[in-house]
Amino acid sequence: MKIAIIGSGGREHALAHQLSKSKRISKIYSIPGNGGTNEISTNIQLNFNNFQSLHDFINKERIDLVIVGPEKPLTEGIVDYLESKKIKVFGPRKKVAQLEGSKIFTKKICEKFNIPTAKFKICYSKDDSFEYLSLSKFPLVVKADVLAAGKGVYICKTMDDAKTAINEIFDGKFGKTDQLLIEEFLEGDEMSFFIISDGNSYKTFNTAQDHKRVGEGDKGKNTGGMGAYSPSSLINEDLEKKILEKIIDPTFKAIKEMDDKYIGFLYAGLMIKNNEPFLIEYNVRMGDPECQTILPLIDNDLVDIIDACCKSKLEKQDIKWKNKKSMCIVLCSKGYPDKYKKDIEIENLGKFHSNENNFIFHAGTKKVDDKIYAIGGRVINFVNISDSFSSSRKEIIKKIEKLNWENGFYRSDIGYKVIDK
Repeated sequence: MKIAIIGSGGREHALAHQLSKSKRISKIYSIPGNGGTNEISTNIQLNFNNFQSLHDFINKERIDLVIVGPEKPLTEGIVDYLESKKIKVFGPRKKVAQLEGSKIFTKKICEKFNIPTAKFKICYSKDDSFEYLSLSKFPLVVKADVLAAGKGVYICKTMDDAKTAINEIFDGKFGKTDQLLIEEFLEGDEMSFFIISDGNSYKTFNTAQDHKRVGEGDKGKNTGGMGAYSPSSLINEDLEKKILEKIIDPTFKAIKEMDDKYIGFLYAGLMIKNNEPFLIEYNVRMGDPECQTILPLIDNDLVDIIDACCKSKLEKQDIKWKNKKSMCIVLCSKGYPDKYKKDIEIENLGKFHSNENNFIFHAGTKKVDDKIYAIGGRVINFVNISDSFSSSRKEIIKKIEKLNWENGFYRSDIGYKVIDK
């Protein structure tokens, strides 16, 4: 079986690594991949946003299955296009990908199907937004209604914070938009909850906790994710039942009413308060870096699971998990999430290799003449699985310190709520 993975981040490297362990796979293509994926796959420097050239390559190489990693091509209809060309692809179609592409789309579903979520207001201009602010209590949350790589959410403690957020969004910081969302601020603990679906049925696909803020103690600016751990310490049988009954099932009912179906990973970003779940947002793919923590815990062939989804046979497919804890810490370029230098060599990285319990997943890297260079904000994901989050964190930090990359930084407190309490 030949597989193509669309994307270039840590999530896609983790997917390639997990899939490469399958005896069913003869070749993996990473489009475009990164400095680490070429060790286990063939990197193809192709613009996957050009659907025609992507199709031509897939057709020429007779690729059996395409797995779409990032959200942008999903929301732009890559699945619809490839399906129209009779190519097997794993991921949701454009219509249902709006669950991530438009936060307002999701909020309207929440309203119609009584899905627990924060109270909200849709605003269509700066004046409309400022008027609503004058009637609001702080803190509150302002959200861009476009894809923003995890950075379009502002937690505003003051009126000035909110006005800055509104101005930046309507002035096009994340692309042209004519609407935004203002929400009440929910107190509680965040949790990432995953399911996988074949269009007819779904199964849970583990949980994780993500650290979005750049600074220790979850302070500072939002990022794409500084680290994560899995499973979430919040999950229990009663909570999972509530999540499925109050959030996931009504969402799939909404999709059915849209006369569509959902194939792929679905990631529910939740706020948990007193063991009650509230939906913050949906992502229509695996999270990053949550994916890097979850996939190493799978105890059966990921190819079998994804293939079963594409054939509408997930119900008959078991998903087994190792009884272990997993943690990921992201090594970033200094200056991230603001300005940072690119094309900086990461010396000594070649000495580090993945093994049974330790994994190195590249994100913002490229390989030139056997040297690895940092080209992005989030650069390397260090992952460890063990019997405790504490030992995983110690093991990862030991490796990052041994690498000793002077142009990078990381958060040393990932998992502090479960380790240090």
